[in-house]
Formats: sequence, C-alpha cells, structure tokens
Amino acid sequence: MMKLYFFFVSVFETYQKARLVFVQTMAELATRSSNVKCLESAGVLELLKPLLSDACSTIRQCAVVAIAKLAEHDLDIARQLLNGGIITITLENLNKYNVYYKRSALYLLRAVAKHNEELASAIVRLGALEHIVSCLEDFDTQVKENAAWAVGYIGKHSEQLAGLVVDAGTLPLLVLAFQEPEISLKQISAGALVDLAQHKPEAVVDAGAISHLVHGLENQDPKLKRSILCALSAVASARSELAEAVVAGGALPAALLHAGHDAAPVRRAAACLLRDIVKHSVDLAQLVVNTGGCGPLVELLKESTGGSRVPACMALGFIAGQSDQLAMAVIESKAITPLVEILQKKDAEDAELCAATWTLGHIAKHSPQHSLAVAVANALPRLLQLYTNPKSSGEVQARTSCALKQALQCCLHRPALETLLHSAPACILKYVLAQYAKILPNDARARRLFVTTGALKRIQEIETVPGTSLKEYINIINSCFPEEIVRYYTPGYTDSLLDRVEAYTPQIPELFTDRVPSDCQSEMSIEKRN
Repeated sequence: MMKLYFFFVSVFETYQKARLVFVQTMAELATRSSNVKCLESAGVLELLKPLLSDACSTIRQCAVVAIAKLAEHDLDIARQLLNGGIITITLENLNKYNVYYKRSALYLLRAVAKHNEELASAIVRLGALEHIVSCLEDFDTQVKENAAWAVGYIGKHSEQLAGLVVDAGTLPLLVLAFQEPEISLKQISAGALVDLAQHKPEAVVDAGAISHLVHGLENQDPKLKRSILCALSAVASARSELAEAVVAGGALPAALLHAGHDAAPVRRAAACLLRDIVKHSVDLAQLVVNTGGCGPLVELLKESTGGSRVPACMALGFIAGQSDQLAMAVIESKAITPLVEILQKKDAEDAELCAATWTLGHIAKHSPQHSLAVAVANALPRLLQLYTNPKSSGEVQARTSCALKQALQCCLHRPALETLLHSAPACILKYVLAQYAKILPNDARARRLFVTTGALKRIQEIETVPGTSLKEYINIINSCFPEEIVRYYTPGYTDSLLDRVEAYTPQIPELFTDRVPSDCQSEMSIEKRN
C-alpha cells in the first residue's frame, strides 16, 4: 500500500510539474511578439483557460501572465479573451486568491483595455471597475500600481469611459496612491491622472490633486516630474478657469524652474505647461511674462534635440498674440533670432517650421514697429522660400502664407518689401504692393529709390486683371509718378519709340538745301577777292 501511495504521489507531482513547466514556458514565449501567431495557431488559449482556476496558485498566476502577454501584443487575441469568457473567469477569481494573482489579473485587464475604446468598454460592462477600485485600496503596493495602470488605460480612450472611471470613485484613491512613498506608485498614479485629466480635468481639480502634484515636483525623479507636469498641463489646457487653478496651486514658478532641467523630457513637459497656461487670456500671459517666463522659453528655442522647441515656440506665439505690449516683450527677450534660425535649419521638422512661422506671424501682426523687428531679422525672404518650395508640405505652406500676410500688412520697411517684390507670387505680391501704396504718396526719397532700383519697371511687368486688388494697388503706385516715367518703364514702350523713329519724316534745316544762307554768301565773296 505504501508503495502504491508513493506511486500516486509521484504521478500527481509529475503532472503538476508538467503543468507548471508548460505555463512558465508559454509565458516566456509570449514575451516576444513574433511568437504570438504561432502560439495562437497552436490553440494555446484553450490550453491555458482551464489553468486559470488550477489548484496550484503558481500555475494560476503564470497562466494569467501568459494570457496577458499574448493579449498585450495582439488585438485579435484580446477580443478572443472577451468572447471566450477568460476575462469573466479572471474577474470572478480576482478576490479569491492571493496578491500575486491580483497583480497578474490586473495586468491582464490593462493589457486588454489598452488597445481601443471597444475593448475597454467591454471590460467595464463586465464589472471590472468595481474590482479595480477595491484593488486601489489594497495594502500591496504592486496591486495598487497595476490597478492605477488599469484605470488610466480604461479612462484614456474617451470622455465617456473617463466619466465612468471617475464616477466609480477612483480619483481620491489615485490621489492617495500618489502620496505614497514608493516612486513607481507615484509615477503610475500620476500617469493615470494624466489620462483622466485629458477628458475630465474638472474632476481632477475637484479631487484636490493640484496641490499634491505641485508638491510632488520636489521629488528628484525625472520620470515623476515629467508625469506631474503633463498632468498639470492636461488640466490647464482645458479652459481658463482651470489654468488659473493650476497657477493658484503654485505651478507657475515650478514650471519655469523645470524649463531648465537637465532631462529633456522634463524641459519639454514644462514648456507644454507654460504653453497651456498662456494660451487662454491676456492676464495669464502677462503673469507669465512678469514672472520671467520669456527668458527660459527663448533658451528652449536654442536646443537642437529633445522636442522642446515646438511647445516653446507656441508658448511665445500665444504670448505675442495676446497684445502688442506682450509681443514687444517677446521681441525684447531676443526671441526672433532663434525663431529665424529654426526656419533656416535644413533638417527642421514640419512641426518646428510651422510653430516658428506661426509665432513670427503673431509677433509681426500688431504694428509697423513689430513687423520691422521681424523684417530686419531677414525672416520674410525665408518665409517666402518655404512657401514657394514645392517640397514643403501643405501645412507648412499654409502657415508661411498666413505669417507673410500678417507681417506684410504692417510692414513699412522698404528693403524687405523690395526683396519680395521681385520674387513673390501674386497672392503675396498684392500685400507687398499694398504697403508700397501707403509709403510712396508721402515719401519723395522712397519714390526715387522705387524708380532707381527697378521696382517701378517690375510692377509694369505684372500681368493683372482689371478690377482686382492687385490692379488697384498698381494704379495707386503709378499715380505717384509722372505719366512719362510710367510710360517709359511700361513693357513695349521702347518698341513703340523705335516704330516712331522709323515712321518719322526728317525736317532738314536750310543749311543742307540748295539755297546758300546769307552768312555763307558773304564768306564766299571775301575768298574770291583774295
């Protein structure tokens, strides 16, 4: 009997070891996305499904991890998990087993929810939020981390899902989790707050998260700083009142300080926060300028890597666009030179070109003085090159066209206008001529230079349609000069002069006729006497 007993025990141990080896091997193979299709075709899900309720806790946990890794890599497998009832089994077992199973089950939930709104909604309909909320209150740190991760992955897809997550009571628990000492839990909680703030920023503010987030910036971890700044940015970008709440919470000095941080992602996040604050109103933009915000933003424009230039450009553009005084503050911070340098970079991305162009337009649009600062930096010819370059994208061409029009409508700087006069297409040329139509009637020296530099000749060569604004501006300019000067530079006028020469009948003076003039006759008589 004893031998038979030990034999049975050995058989069961072998069976358990085989199951354990199987699920561990599947979990390891599922780590690589290249193996997923092969495992799926081999029917791995049907083999792993019964093991989710295995008597051995290690086997249960490894089975959930293997399925989660498969779902993380493949959308179709994630759908099969929902249709095959595997998610339902996992949720039913979530509170039955130990913390290791909870960690794995929450990992599976976020692996499915991350793909799209459809799968996230299906998980919510199965009652996953209730289990996730209970896990946020768990004593185990990793359980809370995975629960916070799942909350973010569900809520990020849409406003409706974010609303369901908020209504489930997750925000206060996330704020409490953020205050825990573990750095990883702080990072994940802040990331979940970012996802929810994109759709429900008011709820994040009402949960009292702002002060805790700002206080969390004192932590030295760069990833945590970036997540916190992104969360604050998501709240501030929603509307003016929320941006004011972020500023009132003390975020502005911290954002300016972190704009000079050693880590590039932190600098970029700080620039995004400043952008989302200043875009709402003159008061907020003025506050940032008074706090010394232009200097750090200009320094970010000079970076060659890190992705900070685009949000920094846009922040300066929002500031400059609010009022002429703020635009002058941007000019005085010496922002124009690095903006033009961005336009001149051959390897500049379209986003950088668009942002720099947009900002220059907002600086120049206010007055001739503002436009002069842009013109003397030689920005207008470069903008025209980008606009006329066939390799430029449609967005770049649209942005440069708008910036050129904004700058030219206030530009009275004759050298800049003269440069564009000889190369601009008709759609831009009419703005150049409109400015000449303002300058020439009251400036005699400008009229003289307009002739000597060949500008008057150039406008006579422009083909126009009667009744268009371009034709009207040319008529106004021509009326500033004598009619014979205008005719002289009109195309074809030289040919008409030559035709008149050919058709002209010479009027010979009497000296060359047969009759000798009286003075010549007297001279001839004197010669005969001698």
